[in-house]
Amino acid sequence: MGPIKQVGGIIWRDGKILLGKRASDRTFYPNVWDIIGGHCGAGETLEQALARELKEEIGVTPTGFKHIRVLNYAPTSPSDEYELHIYIVTDWLGSPSNLSPREHSLLAWFEIGEACSLELADSSYPEIFRGLEGQAKVS
Repeated sequence: MGPIKQVGGIIWRDGKILLGKRASDRTFYPNVWDIIGGHCGAGETLEQALARELKEEIGVTPTGFKHIRVLNYAPTSPSDEYELHIYIVTDWLGSPSNLSPREHSLLAWFEIGEACSLELADSSYPEIFRGLEGQAKVS
């Protein structure tokens, strides 16, 4: 069957990234800061899932984005393999707001250094965030 595919968008603007604090009652990674995203639906491409998740959770439609990384992990057991496809999103339509408070209790913008010092859903996020500065300047 293969790993369960997920997408995540790092929303980037003016040297800051938008993160969501996962709700305290979430089964996986409660009460930590995370990028915005979720599972790919049946028959969805990664890009379609990214657009749907960002629209559902924060009310934006990505118009400028680039695939930058894949993380593989198993939150409960090796049989539950996940593949998280991470995108940097530099342009979008709409204004980000928390449309899914059951997912995220809070949304906030952070400079890279601030974001790296937060309690994050994945230990590799700081390295990914620091690597954005060069990529985002090209956008």
